[in-house]
Amino acid sequence: MPTENLTHILFSNWQHTLQPFGVDQVASEKAFSCLVAAYSTPGRYYHTLKHIDQVLSTIQILQGYTNNLAAVQLAAWFHDVVYDTETQENEKRSADYAFELLSNLGIPESTITAVTRLILNTKDHQAAAGDYDSQVLLDADLAILATNSVQYYEYADAIRQEYGSVAEADYITGRRQFLERFLQRSRIYFTPLMSEFAEPSARGNIQGEIQSLSKKDTW
Repeated sequence: MPTENLTHILFSNWQHTLQPFGVDQVASEKAFSCLVAAYSTPGRYYHTLKHIDQVLSTIQILQGYTNNLAAVQLAAWFHDVVYDTETQENEKRSADYAFELLSNLGIPESTITAVTRLILNTKDHQAAAGDYDSQVLLDADLAILATNSVQYYEYADAIRQEYGSVAEADYITGRRQFLERFLQRSRIYFTPLMSEFAEPSARGNIQGEIQSLSKKDTW
C-alpha cells in the first residue's frame, strides 16, 4: 500500500484537478479510493501510485505546453489503472475505466473524450506534431528513462518483477526489443524542455540496460 503521506499529496492533487468541474465531495473521495485500490493491487512494482505521482509532477513542470491541462492530468491518473502484463488491451481497458468513472462524476463529455484519447496514445508512445497534450503526457510517462542511474536501475528491476512469470530468456528478448525501439527514434521526447535536458540521459540509461541484458543473455 502507498504511504499515508503520498496518499495525502495525491488526494490534494485529485481534488485540485476536479475542482473546476464542481464534483460532489463524497463522489470525489469514493473515486479516489477506487484509484488507490487499483494502483495498489498485488503484482504491481512500478505501475503504482508512486508512478502516478511522478507523472503528475512532471506534467506540472511541462504544463506550459498543454492546451487542456485538466485532461492531461486526468489522463495521467487513469493511464495505467488497468495493468495486466499478459494482455495488449491495457490502454483500451484503462480508457474505458476512465470513461465510466468520469461520467459518473459528471465530468463534461468533451473532457472525457480528450482524456480517453490521451490514454489510448500511451500504447505506442507516439504523438502528432501539433498534439501538445499527448506530447506532455507521453514525456511525463517516460520521464523515468532519464533519471539517475540508481533510480533507473530500480525502475528496470521493478518492471522485471512485474513480468515475474516470464522466463528470463524470453524477458531479455522482449525487453531488449522494447528498449531498442526507443533508441531507433529520432527523438524519445517531444517537448522542447525534455528533448534538450532529458534525451541524452534517457538514451544513456537505455543503452546501459541493453548492455546489461546482453551480458545476462550470454551467461
